[in-house]
Amino acid sequence: MSIIGIDASRALSTAPTGTEAYSWHLIQALVPLLCAKGYQVRLYLRGDGSELWQESQGRWSQSQVTLRTLHFPRLWTHVRLSWEMVQAPPDLLFVPAHVLPLLRPRRTLVTVHDLGYRVFPQAHPRLQRWYLELSTRWNVSVASHVLVDSRATRDAVMAAYGISSEKITIVYPGYASDLAPIRDSQQRAGVRQRYGIPGPYILFLGRIQPRKNLVRLIDAFAQIAPTYPQLVLVLAGPQGWLTRPIVDRVQAHGLTRRVLFPGYVATEDKAALISGAEVFAYPSLYEGFGFPVLEAQACGVPLLTSATSSLPEVAGDGALLVDPTDTEAIAAGLCRLLEDRTLREALVARGFANLRRFSWERAARQVQEIIACLAGVGDAL
Repeated sequence: MSIIGIDASRALSTAPTGTEAYSWHLIQALVPLLCAKGYQVRLYLRGDGSELWQESQGRWSQSQVTLRTLHFPRLWTHVRLSWEMVQAPPDLLFVPAHVLPLLRPRRTLVTVHDLGYRVFPQAHPRLQRWYLELSTRWNVSVASHVLVDSRATRDAVMAAYGISSEKITIVYPGYASDLAPIRDSQQRAGVRQRYGIPGPYILFLGRIQPRKNLVRLIDAFAQIAPTYPQLVLVLAGPQGWLTRPIVDRVQAHGLTRRVLFPGYVATEDKAALISGAEVFAYPSLYEGFGFPVLEAQACGVPLLTSATSSLPEVAGDGALLVDPTDTEAIAAGLCRLLEDRTLREALVARGFANLRRFSWERAARQVQEIIACLAGVGDAL
């Protein structure tokens, strides 16, 4: 019976963002499929994995799934996980959200999420750019097969690293299917109060960092702010890197009371916060996928996003697309979505329809089929 190892170290996070959420949801959907096919599954963790068991709600076979907690302070992947691969190698190792270890089994599968550090290097610290370039080059060079989240990322990876189309497969992620519009005005008001939002708001949700194009979004909001004196801009999410210019731009416009940074949004508050927004604005410069796009559509909020990278591919026809480098276009798009009721309703309806293209169950089935091929028990890739 083949043993499938999965690096689950990124699945457990107290404040998960895109890649951590990808790892968590995909593992939850994939492990039952692997068990049903008779595989033994080993999940490699850096700490307590009891949350994974609890969330599985009996869908995992405890006789087939083993949680291996590997304590190590630094260089966990290349030292501790590598040593585990030598001591007790699985037949195949899948790394959904990080880098393959230096020592690894012969058959490996890895997900590459984006190449933003290449497209917009100025939006990343130098050391981070160096690490991302090195780790991604390593992943695509040594992996038996590579997964990507979108056509845009597939094309970028093939162009940058010269790998063949036979070695790479697009697997669209899903979205949190429990996200849905919150109609209860008291619940929405409670979340608004909890995050210090005084009135109607435009919402951005994601990591606060330069690639998200927040300086231009702030500039666009400054253009329309006099027309909508009660409106605020909420930039919600954990602090990333190189954030000083973003905060400085708010101060330069004199908008410190109208541009809010409430920080990380708890999972249980996300649906109400998104549902209460007048507009969801996501004019990112580059995304390998863009989970917030689907989250906004799931909550029935008019969406503005960028006409670049993977974002048109993911949003479908359920968003107003703008040039993210054109501040006036962003401002005009926000005004259209605030004023044009017919457009708002059409985008929301098309957004709901677009969501049918994405599910974690479908993604897990694709990954399970690829694992079967690599393990030699399925049709050739």
